[in-house]
Amino acid sequence: MKIFVDENIPSITAKELLKNGHDIMDIRSTDKEGMTDEDIWKIVQKDRRLLITTDKGFAQKRSENHNGILIIRLKQPNRLKIHKKVMRAINLFKEKEWLNLTVIMQDAFHSVWKPKKR
Repeated sequence: MKIFVDENIPSITAKELLKNGHDIMDIRSTDKEGMTDEDIWKIVQKDRRLLITTDKGFAQKRSENHNGILIIRLKQPNRLKIHKKVMRAINLFKEKEWLNLTVIMQDAFHSVWKPKKR
């Protein structure tokens, strides 16, 4: 699966996703680090990538066509907790199911927005 890992997702997560055979775009330590949310959205749209982030602002994009949005929202986040939530969420859905799917993983539950039939 083609995935964009936002800077706020632990590097261990990007490495494990890569190890599991995913095509990972991670802008950490590149000249694109620190780019705006709109620029990130343009990249994920153009490259047709699932976006993984902790930025709740991307939930506003759920009604647009996209290749999946996974948002991790924890009360007391740390790298390990975020990593575990990402890996759990990735395994909840098959690659094709992520199309237009928005998932918000929280401490005790998660929310899912499925696309409306078009």
